[in-house]
Amino acid sequence: MWNWFFQLASPKWFYTIARKVTPWLSVLMYSLMLAGLVLGLIFSPADYQQGNTVRIMYIHIPAAYMSMMIYVIMAVAGAIGLVWRMKMAHIVSVSCASIGAMFTALALLTGAIWGKPTWGTYWVWDARLTSELILLFLYLGFMALHSAYDDKKAADKASAVLALVGVVNIPIIHFSVEWWNTLHQGATLSKLEKPSMDTSMLWPLLIMIVAFKLYFVVTLFHKIRGEILLREKQASWVKKLVADSKQ
Repeated sequence: MWNWFFQLASPKWFYTIARKVTPWLSVLMYSLMLAGLVLGLIFSPADYQQGNTVRIMYIHIPAAYMSMMIYVIMAVAGAIGLVWRMKMAHIVSVSCASIGAMFTALALLTGAIWGKPTWGTYWVWDARLTSELILLFLYLGFMALHSAYDDKKAADKASAVLALVGVVNIPIIHFSVEWWNTLHQGATLSKLEKPSMDTSMLWPLLIMIVAFKLYFVVTLFHKIRGEILLREKQASWVKKLVADSKQ
């Protein structure tokens, strides 16, 4: 196990593995995305209260879930980089930021579109919405802070600290509907309780969540590979890779 862990910390090894598995993951991701959209947008029933507007949940819920999950991964990777000074951990953390920001923006946008027919307005300063907006600012702040440094090592350390400080916002987002009086509905899926929807709506949602996770992994691998090439451009294996690609 430790052998594998140390291999994972090697930029060359990670680049090679990511390059091999990305096409296969992409095929699976596109297949699940198509299946989830077809089942959710065409075959799942309309809600008895919200009608067809409920179908936006097949994008909104997975996007909101991913926005939080990616931030936790970013913070954990940053912590590993700080503690064990692992270069690959910082690369993973930095590569997560833009993807997480995209999912957070998507969650806010689809939430606003869903909120108009449901609440009568695109935006309210609801605890869940406000804390999700703060999450977007944390992602943008992470990227801005990292790009403000010329020294990569200093940038990695500073942004990792910011990610760790900001991780306190994740439980606030998750439990906000329980801690405060909020317009936002409670959790649709729970590990401890039965899902609050029919299986005809549940399965498309679960498929979309898995598809979004695969999209994250595929995109993350692409970004990690690019970041590795940028940071390791003086390494002999990168020079050889670039030379081979030109032939």
